[in-house]
Amino acid sequence: MYGCGEPRRGWGPQAPSPMLLLSLLLSTVPSILLGEETRQVSLEVDPGWPGPPQNLLHIRAVGSNSTLHYVWGSLGPPAVVLVATNTPHSVLRVNWSLLLSPEPGGGLAVLPKDSVQFASALVFTRLLEFHSTNTSDEEAEPQGKPYPPYSLASFSWNNISGSLDPATLSVTFRGHPVHDPTKAFANGTLAFKVQAFSRSGRPAQPPRLLHTADTCQLEVALVGASPRGNHSLFGLEVVAVGQGLDCHSIQKQYSIDDEYSPAVFQLDQLLWGSPPSGFAQWRPVAFSQKQGSRDSALSCQISPLRPTVAYSLPQSPIIQAFFGSQSNVCTFNLTFGASAGPGYWDQHYLSWSMLLGVGSPPLDALSPLVLGIMAAALGAPGLMLLGGGLVLLLRHRQYSEYQSIN
Repeated sequence: MYGCGEPRRGWGPQAPSPMLLLSLLLSTVPSILLGEETRQVSLEVDPGWPGPPQNLLHIRAVGSNSTLHYVWGSLGPPAVVLVATNTPHSVLRVNWSLLLSPEPGGGLAVLPKDSVQFASALVFTRLLEFHSTNTSDEEAEPQGKPYPPYSLASFSWNNISGSLDPATLSVTFRGHPVHDPTKAFANGTLAFKVQAFSRSGRPAQPPRLLHTADTCQLEVALVGASPRGNHSLFGLEVVAVGQGLDCHSIQKQYSIDDEYSPAVFQLDQLLWGSPPSGFAQWRPVAFSQKQGSRDSALSCQISPLRPTVAYSLPQSPIIQAFFGSQSNVCTFNLTFGASAGPGYWDQHYLSWSMLLGVGSPPLDALSPLVLGIMAAALGAPGLMLLGGGLVLLLRHRQYSEYQSIN
């Protein structure tokens, strides 16, 4: 495992080198000049299905010459399929008889098929828990001894129709284990809140990820579940699905965010190939309180991506329905917190957010206020030089027009 930083490295400022700061300043210019793009966004639950709830959410985001389709579902483990097309007229087709069968291949399709430019998926397969202990043993696992994981394919999920909010373009999947012999989830839930966006912006709550109309946000929250240890650490097993031959890449990105605290901030991002393909992006930070702050910020650790045999993982019908067997599967783990400092044990609460989208990942840009300050700061020396030059020129002219009376 390698670290995503200390509890405040993803949330708080880092000391940048002059060259890094200059490159970041230059990289913000294109995003400032491009402006924002808007999309017409619609949300539909169980499209075309007349029976009992199946918890399939279709988000359709239509632009001037493209459409994004996000298909979220809790058939099996929670999963999302992201499809980008080059037409504003593409549609999702759901063959429910195939999707709900033991062989769901072909149950999901985006038409016309030749309009599909990119397709990828994420599956959240297991909730991890570790018995964290203060230790100086460098060979010990940084998270501590693992408890048996919770398989999210064995969770019971709420009817998402009741949580559909057209005003905020959001839906929440909320679940708990079907079999819970230890009663750990007697008063607890695991929630996946999905939110789409019609334009660029930034949420009011930390970590305040900058989103665009090409992105969709996921907030994962563990609330009220009883840990199996006094200082348990929790994490997620995530499966990245694509159509390439190799595992995708996880990169660290540094960006300027001066809206709340002028500094350079770290972003982690999973990239499917090179832009304009897909990405998942998050700050390496979670929170142990609902009102996230620096005091409740938790560190994050991420494991390297590793190729995985698909049949060894909990099966997702919507992934099989869209990709069939022609897909590439890689897994990684996210772990939140450390044995010292704030943790889930404070208020039995943990939340973490990420963005999923297409194209180039959003990059924080300088605000107009700071741009004005920079212009004034950089322009002041120039004005002083210009003013000094004019004074010298005028004095020289006065001296050149002087004539001696002798």
